Amino acid sequence: MWARQKDRRLRQTPVGEGVATTAFAPRDRVAKDSFPMHFDVVIAGGGFAGAYCARALGKALGREEGEKRVALIAERNVLVFQPMLAEVVGSSLSATDVVNPLRQFCRGVNVLQGAIQHIDWAKKEITLDGGRFTRNHVVTFTQLVLALGSVTDLTAVPGMSDYGWPMKNVADALRLRAALINRLEEANLVADAAVRRRLLTFVVVGGGYTGVETAGQMLDFIRDAHGFYANLRDTEPRVILVHSRGQLLAEIGPKLGAYAAEVLERNGVGVRLNSRVAEVTASRVVLENGESIDTNTVVTTIGNAPNPVVLDVCRQLGIAAPQGRVATLPSMRVPGHDNLWIAGDCAAVPWNDNGVAKIAPPTAQLALRQGKILGKNIVLVLRGAEPLPFTYRYMGQLATIGRHEAVAEVMGFHFRGFFAWWLWRTIYLSKLPGTLRKMRVVIDWNFDLIFPRDISVLLPPPEEPLRSIHLELGEELFARGERCRAFFYVKAGSLLSERPGAEPQVLPAGSVIDQAFAGENNCWNSTLKARERTDVIVFRGRALELLRGGLRLVKT
Repeated sequence: MWARQKDRRLRQTPVGEGVATTAFAPRDRVAKDSFPMHFDVVIAGGGFAGAYCARALGKALGREEGEKRVALIAERNVLVFQPMLAEVVGSSLSATDVVNPLRQFCRGVNVLQGAIQHIDWAKKEITLDGGRFTRNHVVTFTQLVLALGSVTDLTAVPGMSDYGWPMKNVADALRLRAALINRLEEANLVADAAVRRRLLTFVVVGGGYTGVETAGQMLDFIRDAHGFYANLRDTEPRVILVHSRGQLLAEIGPKLGAYAAEVLERNGVGVRLNSRVAEVTASRVVLENGESIDTNTVVTTIGNAPNPVVLDVCRQLGIAAPQGRVATLPSMRVPGHDNLWIAGDCAAVPWNDNGVAKIAPPTAQLALRQGKILGKNIVLVLRGAEPLPFTYRYMGQLATIGRHEAVAEVMGFHFRGFFAWWLWRTIYLSKLPGTLRKMRVVIDWNFDLIFPRDISVLLPPPEEPLRSIHLELGEELFARGERCRAFFYVKAGSLLSERPGAEPQVLPAGSVIDQAFAGENNCWNSTLKARERTDVIVFRGRALELLRGGLRLVKT
């Protein structure tokens, strides 16, 4: 599907390993090895809008000038082609087929991988978290492009953040694919029919493009793989799609939405319309109407939330951002702020759709077009000219609903079935960046028509939320001003806590380093070093969330 919302998952991650974007920042500490980085234009966000904006700037300015004047900041160094993400879950495509390295795609600009912690508009400064082994880095700018998109908040449904599998990026797709195979492997060992049925029941929440396409791909993949498991031949796998509205694919119209539901049900997907999820546990999904579905696998495609960095910039400037989207001029410039531009999911851009005044929806095809025009506009402004208004001729929308089946609305005409599926593949193949990747996708699609889908699990088991680290005399555990990413328990040895204006404090074995050592901005207010050889247990990820939620370690 080309009309796809692009967003990121807002979750706590392991210590220093690519933290989520937040509006908090350590203001008083910058990397010791950091060097001053100033750019005329900084683009925040590596999605469709940001990447295509950077690509346009790089082409217009040339490599020598562009790398000095333009920077693209992204949390990951790839551009993900979201419309094909569901095919990664279904093993129709490889993960490398749907990503493009930003440094190759955006030639001529300086690509910086890092998570934005804070944007100080008054100082024109962006504070980046560079990763586990680097401190915070400051990038200054003259012109700023915000193309950060939305984030995901699953807390509205009890249990969803604990047990729901999101479908937002390539890592999510790979983890979900591995989970599907692992459920088959587990079920193959189980003699209890009820347990086996629960393991082979998969629930998808959300009837938009991502939900519909993921449900179809999951069913095709599970059924193809199912025949290889000798002990499962008498238990049919189930995929259930739960949607809160009365029709699927509301953006594509009621007729095609109804057809999509009809085909999914005919193929074996259980469709629950006008149904909301009340809660999720490790073994069931409970709907608001009282229905309980026994399952160990819940896929969620819901929960979009405003990006906190965008909201923080709006707060600094006194700008309204209803539902996290900032109203812009037709040029994508923010009214009253000539050096601030916004595009993509976080922008409400005026759009003349065949003579009808609209606000451009947060979809991939619109974001791509916005990025291209925005890049040209910034070049015009840098050269002293006036920017152009956003224009786009709406082409339509497409969605796959299973093997050789799709629905499409193209240039006002509606198609369904095999021809719509052929259109889907043809159009998206043409939109996929990179000739090499186009060739890989064609090869994979052809193999998919002939050979069974791969059921290998290549991902390692999930990393444990607790781990132990060893420090030698004088080694820092963390420094004052760094973001609080974990809590710690001193297992053996001792630490020395140093804080300006206070006497050094010795933390012996059994001590707990938690939120009490952090300030209001969620940054450590002390520097902790090892007084001797010291072993520390680190609490991160889900363990850290539980501790912050009210649990506390107690020395026994």
